[in-house]
Amino acid sequence: MLILTRRLGEAITIGKDVKLTVLSIKGNQVRIGVDAPKEVSIQRSELIEKKENEENSEHADIGESTDK
Repeated sequence: MLILTRRLGEAITIGKDVKLTVLSIKGNQVRIGVDAPKEVSIQRSELIEKKENEENSEHADIGESTDK
């Protein structure tokens, strides 16, 4: 994992098309602006993890009912 320090207003560029900018810092919250092409999917990691956990739970339930 690459760890970078940025100040308010500073940015990070990923590849040629994605730019992350620090918009504000309040206490332990940081607002980040993402500038990327529409075809780039941007999702919060906790939502992805939640969806994966729900899918795994559904598969486990199906597996239990078919094994009996």
